[in-house]
Amino acid sequence: MATELISSEIAILCLTALSIGAIHTILGPDHYLPFVAMSKAGGWTARKTLGVTVACGLGHVAGSVAIGAAGLLLGIAVMQLETFEGFRGELAGWLLIGFGLAYAAWGVIRGLGDIPPSQFHPHAHPHAHGGAGIAAPAAAMATPAAVWAPWTAFLVFVFGPCEPLIPLLMYPAAKSSYGAVAAVAAAFALATVVTMVAAVMAMRYGLSFVQMPALGRFGHALAGLAILMCGVLVKIGL
Repeated sequence: MATELISSEIAILCLTALSIGAIHTILGPDHYLPFVAMSKAGGWTARKTLGVTVACGLGHVAGSVAIGAAGLLLGIAVMQLETFEGFRGELAGWLLIGFGLAYAAWGVIRGLGDIPPSQFHPHAHPHAHGGAGIAAPAAAMATPAAVWAPWTAFLVFVFGPCEPLIPLLMYPAAKSSYGAVAAVAAAFALATVVTMVAAVMAMRYGLSFVQMPALGRFGHALAGLAILMCGVLVKIGL
């Protein structure tokens, strides 16, 4: 009887984790708008967009899971962890703002450059000029953003906390077993990543029908502004 009761409690916690994970994600535009903006501006393929979104989503949850697990093993009070998670939230907001500002500034400089946007590629390819075999400047300039933008997004998301995971799910599950904690964390991670992917891919598909040739040159600048606004929303608690 006791075993059945524990199993029922774990099942309820897992269902709660699925619900909270999905709601927490969809109510936070910082979970999907940055990826939509970067994908549109950088001309990412669906595969790259999916890969970056999943990686950032897993990193986002993993950070809080690691902190929650450490807290349980070390016997740290949940209130102390909530304070630390609040600090991480503040830091994540500032990181988003900094990332957005840097990306927007780079986008403006790129947009005002003399090289047409059509000559920028997501990966550098050498082009021969006059038989000299020198790489084209456009390809060289395109490489940095293609590399640092996804990695920067990943680092920002690792620092970003999943506020409800530790106090509402991991600590209550720990009263049953560490296996229950793992099950709850997995359910929350699944809901978070699936919701992120669904939102990003749906918005990306919708934007594929929007053509803005006049703003194409400043696509990266607009993406940076979108990320900046997400950081501002995080800072003001929306």
